Amino acid sequence: MPENKSFHMSPEDFRRHGYEVIDWITEYYKNIESFPVLSQVQPGEIRSALPATPPQRGESFETILNDVNKIILPGVTHWQSPNFFAYFPANASAPAILGDLLSSGLGVQGMLWATSPACTELETHVLDWLVDMLGLPEKFKSSSTGGGVIQDTASSSTLCAMLAARERATNFRTNESGCDGKLVAYTSSQAHSSVEKAVKIAGIGKNNLRLINVDERFAMRPELLAGQIKKDKEAGLIPFFVCATVGTTSSNAIDPVEIIGRICKEENLWLHVDAAMSGTATLCPEFRFIHNGIELADSYSFNPHKWMFTNFDCNCFYVADRATLIKTLSILPEYLKNQATESGSVFDYRDWHIQLGRRFRSLKLWFVIRHYGVEGLQFHIRRHVELAQQFATWVQEDERFELAVPPPLNLVCFRLKSGDAPNKQLLERLNNSGKMYLTHTVLNGKFTLRLCVGQTNTEERHVREVWRMIQNSVS
Repeated sequence: MPENKSFHMSPEDFRRHGYEVIDWITEYYKNIESFPVLSQVQPGEIRSALPATPPQRGESFETILNDVNKIILPGVTHWQSPNFFAYFPANASAPAILGDLLSSGLGVQGMLWATSPACTELETHVLDWLVDMLGLPEKFKSSSTGGGVIQDTASSSTLCAMLAARERATNFRTNESGCDGKLVAYTSSQAHSSVEKAVKIAGIGKNNLRLINVDERFAMRPELLAGQIKKDKEAGLIPFFVCATVGTTSSNAIDPVEIIGRICKEENLWLHVDAAMSGTATLCPEFRFIHNGIELADSYSFNPHKWMFTNFDCNCFYVADRATLIKTLSILPEYLKNQATESGSVFDYRDWHIQLGRRFRSLKLWFVIRHYGVEGLQFHIRRHVELAQQFATWVQEDERFELAVPPPLNLVCFRLKSGDAPNKQLLERLNNSGKMYLTHTVLNGKFTLRLCVGQTNTEERHVREVWRMIQNSVS
């Protein structure tokens, strides 16, 4: 082997190829509407195009990038297409992409304040900004007894909240001795599946998760919650945790947080509020009604990576009492001990979540907030809600269709009145066209189409076109 061969990419080549990648991404966004929104490949098709064994010798960057075009791109469902109306958005933006690139370039592992002070302190500061931006209670700020941390997803936030609630309810005995099968958690029948996953991971058990029925708008019925808590206590069980949802996945239902919160205070239950997608709407004061009662919550989370133009992954998780969370999750082996940690004057975010290592995720969030400003973010949120409400009006004006539920924000649940089979066929035709991507749910036993307006670059023309194609597909 030649002594001067390092196998690394030289700084000059990195600069050249870096420009090529930025150019590639730029052209991708310029031409994104030319691709079928939902990938049209068959299972196994991508793997069959890849070599069975890794290369023995390194390949040129040109060859690698060509394979991205030839092999990878056909297998991509284009979440950043303005015609992506499925699920909830996972949107990105130019400043977020650049912030993420900078994070990758710095290569920070921010498990401790000492391993990169800027990683910790920027995160703390930006999450404090968001408390003000969303009108959240002051108790969620780092200057109080609480604070915020960036998690990967809302699922992780729910798990961490549940673990902290478990330890508070058992005076931290569960961490030492394990669960005894008496703890009971509560959420609505429309809540995200991550709550069920959390009770399994946390050792609570699926049988100790109570799914509370919902009202005609698919929001939790607090009187049923209160009744179930009473019944469980009479049976010798220990209610300890409630997850209320602000914007359920199926229908964007808003649980009555204020009433639920009062029940939790009376019964000494931990209240976690999952506002994964819809929380971003409260950037606009007129939408803050969805947070009524949030001051009663013990923890709260929302995803900037859904509707705040910050690419995946980026969930903001807040607690009112950080001491309980830290005591629940903190382990300090000798190799992590350091002077800053021992001083007690810094946050070590490794104690705020499951994993030890962590990326510099606050950079992309910082870039987004500074680029758009509050005003720019509000502009797009208001526009998305306006477009969704306009779409709902068109549905109501067409006698063939009906709304499954009035849309509170940017998700419209609608269906043909003619039954499940025609709706399934309609959805299949629309998605197979490649011109758009919608998903479905089942509400009141009926197959229902979902259209969520939240992709970064969606404009009125896209929403008008999707409605035109829906009407034509039925005709």
